[in-house]
Amino acid sequence: MQLKDFLTRERCYCRIEGVSKKRLLENISELLSKQFSNLDDNEIFNAIMAREQLGSTGLGNGIAIPHCRVPHCEVIIGALITLENAIDFDAMDGKKVDLIFLLIVPEEKTDDHIKALAGLAELFNDPDFCSTIRQAQDSSDLYKVTLPF
Repeated sequence: MQLKDFLTRERCYCRIEGVSKKRLLENISELLSKQFSNLDDNEIFNAIMAREQLGSTGLGNGIAIPHCRVPHCEVIIGALITLENAIDFDAMDGKKVDLIFLLIVPEEKTDDHIKALAGLAELFNDPDFCSTIRQAQDSSDLYKVTLPF
């Protein structure tokens, strides 16, 4: 599974303001629900927050991969976000997060969910990849960086 399978230019958000983890996840939920008429922003947000309550998806090194399964979701959806200023995300290493990949998966796609998460974890474990993403100046550049992956 590759990023291009579930990430589009419209779901790349470069250098956005992030006030807090909760507010950022609310904003992204709203943006995604506008792109997918079958998805409700409150359902997305509640599913993400329920997953965060199980344990933070902040991996460390400024990276978080919040993920969840959502009712009425028909395809795997990814959103890549870089932040202008890092925010507290309750990451394992205690560092603030500035690089986020949000993953939403159909409820019945357990295997695909696991495969996508494993691929993302491997990709975002590459310091060169993360450095390149952090250097993107706008959403178009951000998307172009991910095309080979």
